[in-house]
Amino acid sequence: MIALIQRVTEARVEVDGSAVGAIGRGILALVGVERGDAKEQAERLAEKVLGYRIFPDAGGKMNLSLLDIKGGLLVVPQFTLAADTKTGTRAGFSTAALPDDGLRLFSLFVELSKKKNPETKAGQFGADMKVSLVNDGPVTFWLQVSPTRPS
Repeated sequence: MIALIQRVTEARVEVDGSAVGAIGRGILALVGVERGDAKEQAERLAEKVLGYRIFPDAGGKMNLSLLDIKGGLLVVPQFTLAADTKTGTRAGFSTAALPDDGLRLFSLFVELSKKKNPETKAGQFGADMKVSLVNDGPVTFWLQVSPTRPS
């Protein structure tokens, strides 16, 4: 699973002109699911996103996590993060999870995040969404967890 996380002062996602999620200070996480991902990847990625230290401490160093600052988390499904862009000028999506698997794992990611951070909101899987944000910094990180392979 993949998360492109952005530190924000605010973020909002709309579907058909209506807000389905909005946060103040926190993280906007665009989340993509790859083929082969399972419950373990959703669990590891949720832990990583919630615990990743991207907020400044009193000394200005990025030492605080979303949980430390009690910030909001806006999770937006984005299957294009799983695109294969290695060749040509058009993305291929054979590496993205099938829609049913993507929905199941995205929903699990949101559920796990809400358990640890009640300030979690989410976009709508499969919808045409409009996302707006104010990137703080800007600070943006690519986080990826892959299935572990037996050695």
